[in-house]
Amino acid sequence: MPTLNTVAVFAAAAVVFAVVPGPAVFYIVTRSVSQGRRAGVVSAASVASGTLVHVVAATVGLSALLASSAAAFSVVKYAGAAYLIYLGVKALRSRPDAASGPEIATQPLSRVFREGWIVAVLNPKAALFFLAFLPQFVDPARGPAALQLVILGILLVVIAAASDTCYALLTGSASAWLRRRAHLLRRGRLVTGGAYITLGVAAAVAGERPKPS
Repeated sequence: MPTLNTVAVFAAAAVVFAVVPGPAVFYIVTRSVSQGRRAGVVSAASVASGTLVHVVAATVGLSALLASSAAAFSVVKYAGAAYLIYLGVKALRSRPDAASGPEIATQPLSRVFREGWIVAVLNPKAALFFLAFLPQFVDPARGPAALQLVILGILLVVIAAASDTCYALLTGSASAWLRRRAHLLRRGRLVTGGAYITLGVAAAVAGERPKPS
């Protein structure tokens, strides 16, 4: 089991990850602005359920890697930290579109959920993020890595779902105002980039890596 200190640090990092605007947030906000709060909340739930698939996949893959080679697991952790920094730099260098934002046609809530789930599951960047992020907080000395990964992964999904739901409710209520200021939804790249770089640097310099067996 991870220590309470590890869980607290992970939760703080997860809050940063959850609240900064990213692809999932933009999808949920756009759906909420276009179709209302209910559609936004359904989108948030669908993204959360799809993200659980990545948690399971990361748990299985990383647990097998640690069982085969602690040294390889350490390499993955450092590579993951570098990937987080790369995501941050890429976000900072990206340029917002000049258009006011995509229009999304009104859909039944069942289809909204299905489409959101598919978007989340088929997002390769989400899979890479979990493979990069979760190992930073796993300590093989604290017990089975799989259990630690599951606990941390579910905690991250819960925190992200709560944040996404807040985005859906707030933007759904202010949909008319946001439609006139859609450019604001894309300026979060500065916050997003800074947050990813901070997480990557912190992961690279903090915490003990498992020693080669």
